[in-house]
This record gives sequence, structure tokens and C-alpha cells, in this order.
Amino acid sequence: GRIRTSPAVQTCAKELRQQMTPPETLMWEHLRGRRLNGLKFRRQHPLGPFIADFYCAEYQLVVEIDGGVHKNQADRDAQRTRQFEQYGYRVLRFQNEAVEWDINRVLSEIADACR
Repeated sequence: GRIRTSPAVQTCAKELRQQMTPPETLMWEHLRGRRLNGLKFRRQHPLGPFIADFYCAEYQLVVEIDGGVHKNQADRDAQRTRQFEQYGYRVLRFQNEAVEWDINRVLSEIADACR
């Protein structure tokens, strides 16, 4: 079944949607409205105690964009990935730079993961 999400997490997700980083905004332009192979993505989507940057329910796929802050928290990111995976989600992580400089490669990796 669905993992319950607290109202606090839902509020936080809403705030994150309003304060997306430039790479997240760029990624959303390519994922929204089923623009990538007809796949439905949600942005800043609550999954239990976590908020996935982007989430495709059909393929249980979480896409995370790691910004500069993440260079100092690799352990936390790895732990987050493991926790998503324990819930049965697959996780793809991309650096901000990959999204900004090579969005087509990023999109093709996401598309490949949904085959």
C-alpha cells in the first residue's frame, strides 16, 4: 500500500515546488505534461517521510537532482537512496551540472530506466 505522508511533509513538498532550483526547473520543463515518452512525472512528490525531486509512479522511479550542497552530504544521499530502494523504488541521481550541460543524456537515461 501507500506509505502515509505527514501533513508537515506535504507542506514542505508544496514549498519546494515553489522554490525549485534552476536545474530542477529545467528538468521539469522536459518531464511535465508527459513530454518524455508519455511518462507521467510528479515533482517534489512526498513518498513517506521523503520528498522525491521527481517521481514516476508507473515505473516506481525516483529521480533526484543533486546540487552543490550534496557534495558535502554524499552519505546522507546514499542513505536516502537505500531507503527509497527499501520501499521498492528505483533511484536515479544526477548532478546539477549534468542536467544543465547534458540534459539530453539525462533524459535518455531516464527513458531507458522506464522500458
